[in-house]
Amino acid sequence: MGIVNVTPDSFSDGGVHFDAEAAIRSALAMVEAGADILDVGGESTRPGAESLPIDEELRRVAPVIEAIARRANVPISIDTYKAGVAERALDLGATIINDISALAYDPGLAGVAARRKAPVILMHNRGRSAKMYEFAEYGDVVAD
Repeated sequence: MGIVNVTPDSFSDGGVHFDAEAAIRSALAMVEAGADILDVGGESTRPGAESLPIDEELRRVAPVIEAIARRANVPISIDTYKAGVAERALDLGATIINDISALAYDPGLAGVAARRKAPVILMHNRGRSAKMYEFAEYGDVVAD
């Protein structure tokens, strides 16, 4: 899986994909190098990150998803917890929803996935990014 974080402050790539054209070039290079799925996200989930408005998240990811869908024959997942972002991303060519909240943050996201028959990747976390450090300790990793 190739990760394309279209954010200025990604902890995994330092923001190198924040420019849409750079993100598209990098995504296509990942496919050439063997990535068989691409995950595109527009909101940083690094510890301390603030939530973005839907329109800003879409401004970041929409051109990238649309270009990848036209130019590469690989599944695209949208990394979001927002129903509105997921719906538009699926319209543009994404086929999978990758939700860091495991459908907990937006009650409409499960409905989008069901209606669109989109598989969902459910992630585990211990609270929203802005307060993630407050929940960083586990007493029992299985029970928690």
